Amino acid sequence: MTTVARTGSTLESDNALVEGILAGDALAFERMMRQHNRRLFRVARSILRDDAEAEDAVQDGYIEAHRALRSFRGESRLSTWLTRIVVNQALAHRRGRRSSGDAATDLDTLPDRGNDEIVQTPETQAMRAELRRVIESSIDHLPDAHRTVFMLRAVEGLSVDETAAALGISAGNTKVRFLRARAQLREALGQHLGTLLEDVFSFDGERCDRIVARVGARLGLTLAIPTPLPARGEPSND
Repeated sequence: MTTVARTGSTLESDNALVEGILAGDALAFERMMRQHNRRLFRVARSILRDDAEAEDAVQDGYIEAHRALRSFRGESRLSTWLTRIVVNQALAHRRGRRSSGDAATDLDTLPDRGNDEIVQTPETQAMRAELRRVIESSIDHLPDAHRTVFMLRAVEGLSVDETAAALGISAGNTKVRFLRARAQLREALGQHLGTLLEDVFSFDGERCDRIVARVGARLGLTLAIPTPLPARGEPSND
């Protein structure tokens, strides 16, 4: 298998993960999901603008990736390969939503982040929560073509080339979409944008565990979390 060089990464290498998964190591597949869950959820969320649908798209993407993993040749990063799969799944979910009669709503460098040394009082925490809500809402209202590029570049920190490869568009197109997204958000949010981007569309441990558990259950894998957590609104067995 051809591999892509990595430098300075603390994550388990793509090659080791893929080889372990193909050898039947269920925990290697779990490690792969945990390494990539947040990015994949955020990119799916940027397309679908719904947390539950984004989780479903990520889970479907992992099922597809598990089936197709022998085709991974290492010509791109594993994260890029997975992102392409999840993007396609999210777009399929959105097409299904539209075909069922749901109306769709249409659609580079960030300002430097200063040091945030504000003392965390209940009041400042409430202000941050409200500002994060405003940022998330503003991102949701970006045009479709700009929103996913923005999430990958600004929130996940991918390079122009990595974003272009993940979305199957040109580097030039990626730059234009990112610049336009940034301009729209700056107009909406003024100077507040840069400080809270790392907090938007939060991906907590419970959501990560839920995705891992449900994918494991669908594939019949024995993972560290053996059973899926209840779905939203579903009663617990406790």
